[in-house]
Amino acid sequence: MKTSRSIEVCAPLTEYSEPPLAEVGCDLVTVPTRQGLEAVDILRRGAGEAVGPVLHDDGGDTLGFVVPPGTAAAWDVPGSTCTETNGRGLRLNPEPPVAGSDWLLPPGEADLATDPVVLRAALGEAARLIEAADGCQ
Repeated sequence: MKTSRSIEVCAPLTEYSEPPLAEVGCDLVTVPTRQGLEAVDILRRGAGEAVGPVLHDDGGDTLGFVVPPGTAAAWDVPGSTCTETNGRGLRLNPEPPVAGSDWLLPPGEADLATDPVVLRAALGEAARLIEAADGCQ
């Protein structure tokens, strides 16, 4: 799945002075909404497997998972994309980065980033659950 627009998830340190947010770098894994919501549920039910901030797009078609910087270089999960957001030395913006979008799990209420290995497993499980549910119809 390819996206034609760039999403600015992080903002320069100079733009925010209060409240201070932890410095993070980030990439963004974008998936179809249905699979993403299933993955969020799987991650939240997992033993110790935390989910980081998750962005819901303005069209309602995708969810974006904040993952550590460098994830995009090796991301190869079918049906998803991972965008490098040039997050080195930046802080997560508490406001939604795209007009009309919103945080499903906002920064500050979630861990700083979702572990890409854990996310990959959750997305695979979500895809299998969706395939099984669709096959029962």
